[in-house]
Amino acid sequence: MQCCTKTSCARRLGRIEGQVRGIARMLEEDRYCIDVVTQISAVRAALKRVEEEILKDHVGHCVENAIQSGDKDEQRQKVAELVSVLGRVRG
Repeated sequence: MQCCTKTSCARRLGRIEGQVRGIARMLEEDRYCIDVVTQISAVRAALKRVEEEILKDHVGHCVENAIQSGDKDEQRQKVAELVSVLGRVRG
């Protein structure tokens, strides 16, 4: 993973961690259910953005390197990994 992607994702995950702690506090404080669900939705959306950034980095580097290498086995492996993870992400 590239340094800038790693830094960006680490920052995002730190904010997400704070959001999750906030949700736990909301539950302790018996906050309105819809407010809690709204915050959970925000966390899921933020995680989705991190996931997309990491996948973009993977395609831009790992998959691209496999293609440039000319190694058919490595190319197949990277494409199979990508198809598998996309199946889990969408499923």
